Amino acid sequence: MKIITHEGNIEEHSFEEEIGRNSLRHTCSHILAQAVKRLFPETKLAIGPSIKDGFYYDFDRDHPFTPDELEQLEAEMKKIVKENLKLERFTLPRNEAIKLMEEREEPYKIELINDIPEGEELSFYRQGEFVDLCAGPHVTYTSAVKAFKLTSVAGAYWRGSEKNKMLTRIYGSAFASKQELDEYLTRLEEAKKRDHRKLGKELQLFMVDDLVGKGMPMFLPKGYTVWRILENYIRDKEIELGYQHVLTPCVGTVQLYKTSGHWDHYKDNMFPAMQVDDETYVLRPMNCPHHMRIYASQPHSYRNLPIRIGEIAHDFRYEASGVLKGIERGRHFCQNDAHLFVTPEQIKDEFARVVDLIFETYKDFGITNYRCVLSLRDPADKVKYHDDDEMWNTAENALRDVMNELGLEYTEEIGEAAFYGPKLDVNVKPAVGAEYTLSTCQLDFCLPAKFNLTYTDKDNVERTPVVIHRAILGSLDRFMAYLIEETMGKFPTWLAPVQVKLLPITDRNNAYTDRIEELLKSKGIRVETDKRQEKTGYKIREAQLMKIPYMLVIGDKEQEDGTVAVRRRDGTATEVMKAEDFAEMIVKEIKDRA
Repeated sequence: MKIITHEGNIEEHSFEEEIGRNSLRHTCSHILAQAVKRLFPETKLAIGPSIKDGFYYDFDRDHPFTPDELEQLEAEMKKIVKENLKLERFTLPRNEAIKLMEEREEPYKIELINDIPEGEELSFYRQGEFVDLCAGPHVTYTSAVKAFKLTSVAGAYWRGSEKNKMLTRIYGSAFASKQELDEYLTRLEEAKKRDHRKLGKELQLFMVDDLVGKGMPMFLPKGYTVWRILENYIRDKEIELGYQHVLTPCVGTVQLYKTSGHWDHYKDNMFPAMQVDDETYVLRPMNCPHHMRIYASQPHSYRNLPIRIGEIAHDFRYEASGVLKGIERGRHFCQNDAHLFVTPEQIKDEFARVVDLIFETYKDFGITNYRCVLSLRDPADKVKYHDDDEMWNTAENALRDVMNELGLEYTEEIGEAAFYGPKLDVNVKPAVGAEYTLSTCQLDFCLPAKFNLTYTDKDNVERTPVVIHRAILGSLDRFMAYLIEETMGKFPTWLAPVQVKLLPITDRNNAYTDRIEELLKSKGIRVETDKRQEKTGYKIREAQLMKIPYMLVIGDKEQEDGTVAVRRRDGTATEVMKAEDFAEMIVKEIKDRA
């Protein structure tokens, strides 16, 4: 297909090329805007770029677009495509550009024009009666857009600032063929079914309440059961490996974060400071400064290193409301955090132990689709990273050498390091959606020096330790969100908040059911009993909807024989077995984390 480039040249590109995809989707955003202006002319235009898998356009109108209006817009867009309108690029001097947008009563475009530096070209694209301020690129005719779909409506602040007006954003997608579009829409439907926010509500795992605060999820009894299992799992593993666990405050002084460097590099992501008496505090966004002070509280010798300090720590970060996503990304979360204080000679062995723990944990949770990334600084960015070239070269080379010696397969990504040092990120590829980081292990020569940490070496000389920052489950919140979406809420038995549901058929079976419940609870099995006067099939269906691994149906025959009728949540055939045998079977399943 033919593309009009940023420079106004006509070039041939395919949809498989990035410029081809972006041009097609960018043009589709203009077609959407043209349809909006035709059907709802009072609407004001903001911006409409192409994005991964699609496009969006922001509009200013008195009320959001309804589902019926989206259907009308799609129909109008199809008309515009059939009209085969030619896209033409032209430029204007600044005063003429402003006059054009004034005539069209487009205040957001005027603001954008005024913000473009003097001397830069002001380009526009015309298709039929529609004109938009735009740098491009675009396809040459609207008929090139053969398969598209408007997918959702959301709110978005003008220019991404909460200080500005909330606009209405329409999302859509466009592909080169209907087949590709249909495949994409199928993936979207699958993502909706797996969305941890939907499942979290249905399975009564967690909730978010605006009166409590956006991005402040609350875990309900069933969700906190899963949380507690995860917390105990990783803490027990760490104890076996010699970690010492601590509990530190959720706040710290501003001076603490100025010392660490977080105040200079991270304060925009912190909650506003609080003045208390003669000190200024902030909610902590991370835990390393607290752990540094714990280490500094007493002298150390090389003989007692490494020291491994761990904590399941509550942290707070100011995330923009537009990126909040259930328990995957909130303003409050809990990190499975630890800091290892080591000598330079201990880096390799301790790093290897962390990597082994990550992969052992992934095996227990059945995580197989992941990749390792060596995240490095961008040496040209003097603002985002601690400015010490020698330190960075030492840290990056040390981490690269360790990963090579361990035989890890990894890719290198510039600009993804922490501000104080390089890191290994383990990125998982979920069943739907883009990959993201679950586990991380960071090498830090920076903070130990900032906090003047020392140990005495074998020659009785004071040295500065190296710190390994690591998080195996990352944040428990995000890890749990990942598990919910991967399993679609069907947790393995050892993780399920309710492992067994007892379903007596009649009241005369209740006493026997109570004995079964006592037996299972004595074995540590999480069990609930449903004694409602409802049909058994109805109760089975409800238990299946709650994704409970096992249902035990108990009637007169089972009571007489001392058995239970076992049903699994996948609907497989009923199996009758002795109650003691069932208890033994499920205890083994839980122990093996099957």
